[in-house]
Order: sequence, then structure tokens, then C-alpha cells
Amino acid sequence: MFGFSLPKLLFTALAIAAVWYGFKWLGRVQARQKELARERARRMKDTGTPRGRAPEVEDMMECPTCGAFVAASGPRNCGKTDCPYPE
Repeated sequence: MFGFSLPKLLFTALAIAAVWYGFKWLGRVQARQKELARERARRMKDTGTPRGRAPEVEDMMECPTCGAFVAASGPRNCGKTDCPYPE
């Protein structure tokens, strides 16, 4: 009933090997992801932005009519009749 047979031993050995190599593969994948995250963090620290791009920042100014803040480089008409900006 509880005897050891060759198929049972082979199956047990294969199951143990599958679990063992599965954990090894998972460890390599996690190590690779951790290294990529470190590289990304190092790049962010060196350049201040991801992939070395400069941040796109615009100055804003308040519309004297409606009080909404609009981009100073090219303000647009807000739709009110007395808006000072062109459409």
C-alpha cells in the first residue's frame, strides 16, 4: 500500500526538480527586475527626469476678467465677452 515503486520515485524526483528550478528561475527574474529598477533610479538621480528629458514647465498668469490661470506663452480666449485675449 505505501510501497516505493520506480514510477512514484521518478514522479517525486521530477516534482522536486520542477519546484527547485521554478524557484531559481523566479529568483533570476526578480533580480533582473530589481537591477532595472536600480538603473532607472540611478538615471533619475543623475538627470532628474526619466530618460534624460527636461520637464515641460510653463509659467501661468491670471486672467484679469475671469480669474482663471492661463499659459503666459499663448493665452487663449476663455469665451467671455470681455476677455482680453484673442481667440
